[in-house]
Amino acid sequence: MGALEGLSEKIFLDRYARKAIDAANVKPGDTVLALVKDDPKFPVKEVGEVLAREGESLTLRLRSGEEVKSSLDRVTLPLENTPAEMWDRLAASLASCEGERKEQELWRERFRYLLDDWKLVPGGRIAAGAGANGELTLFNCYVLPSPVDSRGGIMKTLTDMTEIMARGGGVGINLSSLRPARAPVAGVNGSSSGSVSWGGLFSYTTGLIEQGGSRRGALMLMMHDWHPDVLSFIAVKETMGLITNANLSVCLSNAFMNAVKHDLEWELIFPDTKEEGYDELWSGDISAWRKLGKRVVTYRKLRAREIWDRIIASAWKSAEPGVVFMDRYNDMSNSWYFNPIVSTNPCGEQGLPGWGVCNLSAINLSKFYDAERHDVDWEELAKVTRWSVRFLDNVIDCTPYHFPENEANQKRERRIGLGTMGLAELMIKLRIRYGSPESLAFLDRLYGFMTKEAYLGSAELAEEKGAFPAFQVEEYLQSGFMKELVAAYPEVGEAIRRRGMRNVTVITQAPTGSTGTMVGTSTGIEPYFAFQYYRQSRLGYDRQYVPIAAEWKEAHPGEKLPDYFVTAMGLSAEDHIRTQAAIQRWVDSSISKTANCPSDFTIEETKRLYELAFELGCKGVTIYRDGSRDVQVLSTGEEKGGAAESAAQPRAPEAELPQLDRMEEERIAILPSLVRGEEETVVDDKPYKKRPQVMRGATYKLNTPFGKAYITINDLDGTPAEIFLNVGKAGSDVFAMAEALGRVCSLFLRYGDHGHKVELLIKHLKGIGGTGAIGFGANRVESIADAVAKALEQHMEQLSEAPAFEGMAAPQVEGASWRYGSSELATASEAEGRDLCPSCGSAALLNTEGCKHCASCGYSRC
Repeated sequence: MGALEGLSEKIFLDRYARKAIDAANVKPGDTVLALVKDDPKFPVKEVGEVLAREGESLTLRLRSGEEVKSSLDRVTLPLENTPAEMWDRLAASLASCEGERKEQELWRERFRYLLDDWKLVPGGRIAAGAGANGELTLFNCYVLPSPVDSRGGIMKTLTDMTEIMARGGGVGINLSSLRPARAPVAGVNGSSSGSVSWGGLFSYTTGLIEQGGSRRGALMLMMHDWHPDVLSFIAVKETMGLITNANLSVCLSNAFMNAVKHDLEWELIFPDTKEEGYDELWSGDISAWRKLGKRVVTYRKLRAREIWDRIIASAWKSAEPGVVFMDRYNDMSNSWYFNPIVSTNPCGEQGLPGWGVCNLSAINLSKFYDAERHDVDWEELAKVTRWSVRFLDNVIDCTPYHFPENEANQKRERRIGLGTMGLAELMIKLRIRYGSPESLAFLDRLYGFMTKEAYLGSAELAEEKGAFPAFQVEEYLQSGFMKELVAAYPEVGEAIRRRGMRNVTVITQAPTGSTGTMVGTSTGIEPYFAFQYYRQSRLGYDRQYVPIAAEWKEAHPGEKLPDYFVTAMGLSAEDHIRTQAAIQRWVDSSISKTANCPSDFTIEETKRLYELAFELGCKGVTIYRDGSRDVQVLSTGEEKGGAAESAAQPRAPEAELPQLDRMEEERIAILPSLVRGEEETVVDDKPYKKRPQVMRGATYKLNTPFGKAYITINDLDGTPAEIFLNVGKAGSDVFAMAEALGRVCSLFLRYGDHGHKVELLIKHLKGIGGTGAIGFGANRVESIADAVAKALEQHMEQLSEAPAFEGMAAPQVEGASWRYGSSELATASEAEGRDLCPSCGSAALLNTEGCKHCASCGYSRC
């Protein structure tokens, strides 16, 4: 049961199986995970059997059947080769926290039942750490208190963040406690660089931790709507290099949303840092500060809609910032009366107080389909849900604590987060189309039922072991969430009054990216993004098929998938938000959910989507507009019968892909299908070659005055016929002009029948110059157009040297230099996120603090 193969087996052995400290005891017959491509960012690992060992040298047979040579320093020796071995370890470890030996044995058997065949899939840290090593935390992520507004306070937060990330935990930080840019700093007779600049420090450190460890550093930075730096925070990612290793979210209050609705003025404020007790009393909570009777300084007044519009425009451009409706979050929070929520974790599904932690596992809903009744197996789901609450509650007592503040906070409130995966698969089995009105009614029933059972399970546990120490029954039942839950299920309120409550919160819907992929089902509450896709991770580049779709296709050859096989881009953005809202009603924490939008989704549609999320009761919202980033994690495929069927297209060299900001545990790439049609057509009496389904070519990397450019040249009938340009940040003028140049060049190359089109294109593009250049002599690149000409010349050399080029792998130009003829273009510094100035035309327009400034002519616009 639960056997794994392919990528699933690799994920299990790499991330979650218990491993030997070193591979010194490897012997023939052992299963190992071998590093077969040693790339710092995109390594490739494969599972293999040891055939022979001679000293440090190994001969391996990979799962593909290929025999390869390796060495001890390139292999990992798993001590668990099957999920069953891991399940035994987890069940025994978490049952050990029960009191009597008889109770331990009872719950070991029950926990083993939960884990068997992936009915309950533990969070990644639990799977990797429980019973494996006394130093490994079982918590996925943490929220730190807002930094104390001093150099020492900021450095302490940095140190705490580093320690957490080094142990594999993600971190959320609210920057609102830090004074704004240009605020006075009396101690040094100067002014502050601002909260955003310190956010850059946290981001930079996160990147270092990612490079040094095997697990990505994950960071969420947040800021309140009243903070004077909020406009700079919203726009910070428009300037490349400032904050690149963090997700961003703005915390929006009910007052702000009311001001947006009625077009009211909004004040950007901060405490008066000269107030007595500022250093001791200021924590980042502006309401608490005002209740103390302390002064605030108004830095600026503007219309609330101006801030709102900037959030919308930035989210439309680059999917950030997200928003969290923080007043709603705290009004609904069960800990409202003793422990306010200050930030969320990096993926946004868990709002936490300072020193709060994520304690996560997911019920695999795909395992609860009753085929005989064509319904959910409600009785089995109820049992698994109640036992899973106990499983997570035991994590609190079994995990090691590296920070006493974490231990004190978690044992005071005993926060757990039981979620789900496999929802989309279950709905396909039930033939319910995700996003339909029928699905919303089903989701309301399903998640209401699970939440009721989880709360009853926690109340039973409280009667047996005691309520969480901060529990006060009347206050607890007055939270916004509890009022709605008790109104729907009065038995929950009765149970809590009679028995108490073991856990302050119980439900969280996390993304489950790696664990869901390992298990082979849909992740989190999301629909499938596609039914055929490619996944790029630190394990390699793997082609994946969704099993339930593949099985249906095999059973119905030549037929289209039914409409209940729906993918993320087959839904409207409103379908995504309405689904999120339907589930949010039954989630006491929050949800990791992305509303996927097509590339032509407008800013006005984006605004309406954010407003709809607020109206429907969501606690936050994040959208992703297809193509809104230079390099995206997910991109749509050609839609066929409701499914996206994907094929590869040319892309930038893997080693040069920039780090993506949305913190999924693995990088996933869904690569779009290529346009079909191979025949030649006639336009204005001249032949025009349609693009065939597959074209081969090469990608060239060149430094230009506007930054690094990737120029992909594809061939048709042995000659260049298509050019793609990737340069500049999405949404910038440079990006738009580069894309236009590529389209026009492609049109020219495929239009007409004269035989010297490439030479003509090179002649007319070569030497076109602007206000800047890079390189020297014959290798000097004057402009993007000049770079295209040089890439074409290089490409024609490749074609002349290799007549069978179309059957070869596409050549890549690696590193920070490229060969052109017999000389080499030296490495040169790249433009730092600059755009074209509308006044002087130079590539010197910088985005700073929400304004655009030209470093060349002084032009400025805010």
